[in-house]
Amino acid sequence: MTDGFNKLTCLGIVGDGCGGGREFIVENKTLVAYDPQTKEEILLLEDIENAHSISKDGCIITIGCKTQEIRFDLSTLKRV
Repeated sequence: MTDGFNKLTCLGIVGDGCGGGREFIVENKTLVAYDPQTKEEILLLEDIENAHSISKDGCIITIGCKTQEIRFDLSTLKRV
């Protein structure tokens, strides 16, 4: 689980949909996208409780939490 010292990450593969080449990070109850080329971070979602996993398939980021699964659509920048 993320506790301020640990973070969960997954990489967006170029050509797999939205966010290719970016790193998606859950840390301190937030989801951010980090672009290693520009060194910019974009806040995507807050108030993520007890996250234990993160994955990306196309434009959907899935975050496994203790009591729920959060799905975030990168094409609309909203939870689905």
